[in-house]
Amino acid sequence: MGYEPKFTITPKLLGLVEAIAAVRERIQAAAVEVAWIPALQKDSRARNAHSSTAIEGNPLTLEQVRAVEEQGTLLPMPSKPQREVIGYFAGLRYIEKFATKKAVTHAEVCRLHLLIAGDVMDQGEAGVYRNVEVRVGQYLPPKTREVKGLMTELLDWWNTRSAELSPVLSQGILHYRFEAIHPFADGNGRTGRALAIWELYRRGFDSHHVFSVDEHYWEDRPRYYRELQAVREAGEDLTGFLEYSAEGLHQTLERVWRRVQQFSATTGKTRLVLRPKQEQVLFLLKANGSMTPRQIWDALGVSKQGALDTLKPLIKAGLIKRIGTQKNGRYVLK
Repeated sequence: MGYEPKFTITPKLLGLVEAIAAVRERIQAAAVEVAWIPALQKDSRARNAHSSTAIEGNPLTLEQVRAVEEQGTLLPMPSKPQREVIGYFAGLRYIEKFATKKAVTHAEVCRLHLLIAGDVMDQGEAGVYRNVEVRVGQYLPPKTREVKGLMTELLDWWNTRSAELSPVLSQGILHYRFEAIHPFADGNGRTGRALAIWELYRRGFDSHHVFSVDEHYWEDRPRYYRELQAVREAGEDLTGFLEYSAEGLHQTLERVWRRVQQFSATTGKTRLVLRPKQEQVLFLLKANGSMTPRQIWDALGVSKQGALDTLKPLIKAGLIKRIGTQKNGRYVLK
């Protein structure tokens, strides 16, 4: 039969989708002009890691989360909160790496969960659908024998029919339904929110990865949990939750726009309007870490000179740099 989300496109929801599209257009137009996209990406990653783990009770502040990420090792503070944050950073990098993947499998959902929760599980096994019954407050998720089938239905919907909807809606539907199935023994909240971010990446909605939607859920956790519960009380009607998650996305984009303006006012770097090939170079380097000149011009489908003409403005703007010897050099993000 398959999964079929139930909701109504209300005037409020339609207005939010239109408002979100307008703000996103401003951000996208501005973001491709500046040399500080990596700084915004780093900021967004830290805010998402802080917010999503804080919802689950992680006590680290945003600045402590930033420090954990920058140091790359455990700091002199309780280790479990740090390991939880490190796991979420790993999960974010995983979905960034596969941002354009057309179809997500069970194995990839389990891999994401393993990265996020593998080092901090309180019960059950990370990266494996649960074999124990669980309770979330007063809510009893589906029985263990139903989990695999329900996840199959959800992935089928996500990989096919979700594309018929605005990503504003599909990310909210995916988020709720995953949490309702609660397929793992622990770590479902962080994984579900990461999947919602992945949907925004896959659909090209957050093509620069500068949105930190989880801040909205963190700032009013009681309402977040009420909105999830309200769907169950409404017979799985998602309308109210979609309005709520759209409000959060709109608020997130407004915040990003303010951060874009702040970065623009405080940085004096070379302004650059990226051409499609230059955007492709940045994406390739983000996915691969480093690339030789030949790898770049082969991937772009251009000549050696064409690749150099593409790379020079990126180097001048401080977005990328060349490392290594003249003979064996490689390009990396700066």
